[in-house]
Amino acid sequence: MADTPGIPDTPHTLDIDELLTRTPTVRRRLDLSRPVSRPLLAECLQLALHAPNGGNRQNWRFLVIDDPGTKAGIARHYKSASDAYLAATPPTAMSEKAVAGVRYLADHLHEVPALVLACARGRLPDDAPLARQSSFFGTIYPALWSFMLAARSRGLGTALTTVHLAHEREVAALVGLPADEFTQVALVAVGHVTGGPGFRRTRRKPLDDVMSWNRWDS
Repeated sequence: MADTPGIPDTPHTLDIDELLTRTPTVRRRLDLSRPVSRPLLAECLQLALHAPNGGNRQNWRFLVIDDPGTKAGIARHYKSASDAYLAATPPTAMSEKAVAGVRYLADHLHEVPALVLACARGRLPDDAPLARQSSFFGTIYPALWSFMLAARSRGLGTALTTVHLAHEREVAALVGLPADEFTQVALVAVGHVTGGPGFRRTRRKPLDDVMSWNRWDS
């Protein structure tokens, strides 16, 4: 089968089921010493653009950040927001391992090779109805997941976070983003991974715990 036009031929070593079950949030295994090439990041984003989105309007914008000074500025805001988030999180809400991962990323975000800032065109009013909120934010998440899967298939690790949004306006000013025209939705940390390319199957609740048929079942 021919590759997508404009995308270099890339060997695919993971089938779709393996990708879907072995694409975890990667924080402590990001390789902070190895750069991620711009062509590789662009290749993953090119694939992400094919994700379904509301009305095929493609009302998104992706800002890739690899400048050390800019990353450091974002990391300062991220660290502040992350510390506040953890301080407000009940001890039983997250495992010790998860907390350690969050702290690690907050302490090392400035060293992560690349950050991808995902934005949606427009801004919602404070009293926007639920349906509009869901449509507005939901239209970009399939593209983000496609980007993360494409990155995983090429040996990269990713961590999607929204913690920095506590300082959305400050981050917008830092990168020259027109905050009245675009809304930041998420930030994705991207890097090669340490300890080999493989990941275990992610652990999740049994399906019966989260699914029912036809009627809501407690």
